[in-house]
Amino acid sequence: MLENKSDKFFAGLLIGGLVGVSVTLLLAPQAGEKTRTQIKNKSFELKDLTAKRWQGALEKGQDRAVEALDYGKERVIEAISHGKDNLMRTMSLVQETVPESAASDAEQPV
Repeated sequence: MLENKSDKFFAGLLIGGLVGVSVTLLLAPQAGEKTRTQIKNKSFELKDLTAKRWQGALEKGQDRAVEALDYGKERVIEAISHGKDNLMRTMSLVQETVPESAASDAEQPV
């Protein structure tokens, strides 16, 4: 279920927050209405913090995906260019090696 360190961290953060709220409730020497208001406010804060962290993680993941795509495109372009250069060198060597008379003989029907 928890696949990577970020998932484990967020799960730990959430569980730690819930434990902290529970301990605070047990030790709180105040009226129930005030406690409920604090719980409500803290839950909104935790929800907002989680949403911000999640959004940040999504944006970072998207940025990394774009970087990887750009890197891959650059490698493909380099490979194609390298292959084209090799092909051009090979064609030049063939043209230099094959005598023109043999090339013209090959073009004429027998």
